[in-house]
Amino acid sequence: MAEVVKMPKMSDTMTEGVIAKWHKKVGDKVNAGDLIAEVETDKATMDFESYQEGTLLYIGPKEGEAVPVNAVIAVLGEEGEDYQALLDGGSATKEEAPAAEEAKEEAAPAASESTVTAEDLGCTVITMPLLSDTMKEGVIAQWNFKVGDTIKSDDAIADVETDKATMEVTAYAEGTLLYIGVEAGQAAKVNDIIAIVGPAGTDVTPLLNQVKSAPKTESKQEEKVPEAAAPAAASSAVSSSDDSRIKASPLARKIAKEKGVNLSEIKGSADGGRIVKRDVENYLATAKAAPAAATSAEAPKAETTTISLPTYVGEEKYTETGISQMRKTIARRLSESLFTAPHFYLTVTVDMDNAIAARAQINEYAPVKVSFNDMVIKAVAVALKKHPAVNSSWQGDKIRFNEHTNIGVAMAVEDGLLVPVVRFADGKSLSHISAEVKEFAARAKAKKLTPADWEGSTFTVSNLGMFGIDEFTSIINSPDGAILSVGAIQQVPVVKNGAVVPGNIMKLTLGCDHRVIDGATGAQFLQTLKGLLEAPIRLLA
Repeated sequence: MAEVVKMPKMSDTMTEGVIAKWHKKVGDKVNAGDLIAEVETDKATMDFESYQEGTLLYIGPKEGEAVPVNAVIAVLGEEGEDYQALLDGGSATKEEAPAAEEAKEEAAPAASESTVTAEDLGCTVITMPLLSDTMKEGVIAQWNFKVGDTIKSDDAIADVETDKATMEVTAYAEGTLLYIGVEAGQAAKVNDIIAIVGPAGTDVTPLLNQVKSAPKTESKQEEKVPEAAAPAAASSAVSSSDDSRIKASPLARKIAKEKGVNLSEIKGSADGGRIVKRDVENYLATAKAAPAAATSAEAPKAETTTISLPTYVGEEKYTETGISQMRKTIARRLSESLFTAPHFYLTVTVDMDNAIAARAQINEYAPVKVSFNDMVIKAVAVALKKHPAVNSSWQGDKIRFNEHTNIGVAMAVEDGLLVPVVRFADGKSLSHISAEVKEFAARAKAKKLTPADWEGSTFTVSNLGMFGIDEFTSIINSPDGAILSVGAIQQVPVVKNGAVVPGNIMKLTLGCDHRVIDGATGAQFLQTLKGLLEAPIRLLA
């Protein structure tokens, strides 16, 4: 039976999304989990995966077109199935929506006179977001903050278990966490209040009592209850009420608000006269150029009396992009590591002549090509068995000494950084390690890595040698106790047997958590690692 695919609500302030790209076309077979489109929201461009299966029978909006949240964007079903009735129903609902919105807006002034909103209190209400198109409710897996804690706008305040996966809920508000409405392990319906953030000491009881006493409404109106659940929209209405009915993308509306521009003064270039980002930027550029042109026209008069420099007209310009969930996770975890673990660094220079010769011989017979990074991973694993104090982690009230060697391999991907783990690396051959790392790299590029691939490291290797970086330091990948930074192999003059000859060197920098590793311990580990790479035959024993 045919099913409609609707524009999902990908953030708590999202009211519409722009189809940045379709990854499927009509007639294609779609499986659950397939990436079918990329959607530009008011926060970022995000992948939209299908939660349904079937043949793609219909695509509504074209690439670049904006679609309201919950509007039909596609239909999936059996090949040849009649789906027109679904579209007719969707269109009717869509046409009724403006009238319902107008009715609510007309009723709003009277209601506001006797009600208290979150805006009145300077607070932001955080509701259970719609994290998938089939989600009806979410279970709070855990709270990452407690009442009284200070919250930043990009903090992940809670982990929510949906019908599809466990996902983070971002605050999008700053202040003190004043109220938690749902305990960990309990469920809340989509759009129910789960938390309130605002100035410390604010009494939110009137707001909560008001929401509890409010009558239940249809699902269309529930998206707007409570009013305080959409802080970004409320702010926009206050700052420019005349702009509220003008067609404009969320990003264009945001830039116009920041620059103090009235949208009514801007002509839209998108479908139906809709204002997009480039229209606002062009308007700002024209506004800046006009005074400059006037100044330039007056310049010749001054030339008769004094020498003046030619007028140069420049434009201050920048772009901003939303922060991906991966980038937020990287920022949070590395900040926690750097500001929690006292880092210190040790650097050693390795003579790589023998390693270069050994690699050339190994690759004559190996089933897969072995890289220098594969040799470093193997050498690190062997060295860790000899220095278990480096293969350790801080556990708060105890130190864990790992007897297994799971080596995390830092890999750059388009959206940030992933660290898949080569498990029990000391027992694997160089060819085995090489094949595993290549597979991880391919899956990372295709966004096919799973949490099981990057969990459980005991030590991490980060290599920037392929980018020509001679030497650098890394932030420890918590909860590991150490991380190794690998630089490029450099051809330099070296002294051997009292003579200056051409040589190949590589610098290794060990970053250590001083809570578990002392300077002498780290130095001894580096000496062992240096010896293994300078006599790589020992890696084959």
